[in-house]
Amino acid sequence: MTAASDNDALVLALLLDADQEPLSGQIICEKLDLPRRSLLDSIDSLRSRGFLIVASGPGWGYHVAGLPDGLTEEQILPLLETNELGRKLHYRASIASTNDEAHRLAEEGAAHGEAVIAEEQSEGRGRRGRTWVSPPGKSLALSVVLRPTLPPARAPELTLVAAVAVCETARDRGAPTAAIKWPNDVECGGRKLAGLLTELRADADRIAHVVIGIGVNLNAEERDFPPELRPLATSLRIESGALVPRGLFCARLLGRLEDWLGMHEALGFGPVRDRYQELTSTVGRTVRVEMGHLPGVPLIGEAIDVDETGALLVRVPSGAVHRVMAGDIEHLRGG
Repeated sequence: MTAASDNDALVLALLLDADQEPLSGQIICEKLDLPRRSLLDSIDSLRSRGFLIVASGPGWGYHVAGLPDGLTEEQILPLLETNELGRKLHYRASIASTNDEAHRLAEEGAAHGEAVIAEEQSEGRGRRGRTWVSPPGKSLALSVVLRPTLPPARAPELTLVAAVAVCETARDRGAPTAAIKWPNDVECGGRKLAGLLTELRADADRIAHVVIGIGVNLNAEERDFPPELRPLATSLRIESGALVPRGLFCARLLGRLEDWLGMHEALGFGPVRDRYQELTSTVGRTVRVEMGHLPGVPLIGEAIDVDETGALLVRVPSGAVHRVMAGDIEHLRGG
């Protein structure tokens, strides 16, 4: 970012922190050590990007009266508080798959934290090859390139890191009941709000890169979903009753993800697992698990824990405990 755009981000962050309380130009300049001319340039720059910065009368001060709904780089960068994640954004109006594009960029040398955002995906996918349906213009389709220093065997931990970040952001932005359905769906009352898909490129002992794909329903209404999905899907707008500024949600999500990735790198999986346990709706439930390697032979029992690798532990009626690394989970009762 340039010095001018750095100023834009600092001014915007200060105004957002004031929670619509007007701040005088003098206070802003003093807090940020900015010349008056630089403040006015930043206000003009932010307004040109779609940020509604209002001057509340002579001498009253400035406040943010509205945020742009777009997901372009110029609309998201002033909202970012990250060091690496999202600092380089690749915006696409329409694309087959943000994950595929992120892999392509990574193979061409994209750095840790580069992200792909799309208004619309024609071939978005979820876990186990399923299609991810997201109403265009009302959702977030985001894929982030990571270059972790982890052995490939520990890569599944990153899925749970991302699930924690998504769930916390959803709770903060209007869905207080958001919870994680193991391993990586975020739901509200059993209706899907967000999904994640983690893919990696690695050899036997080294990860080349990881792509974390995140799809979140933000401003969709009931009518925006196909009829067969309406009982199964929800959005932040449905949960909160209010429109969600998509750029702000994206920026806050990238910030949470960077924080949890940093925690994971510094302290290992333990803190992530602890927070995941607090956020999951699966542990303590009776579940039905369809496992790919045993088609047609479901595992039914009580989900009792998430272990130190992120696997789900399921106790069946015989008392045996099965360790589930992957599978389709259905919550039956309890919890």
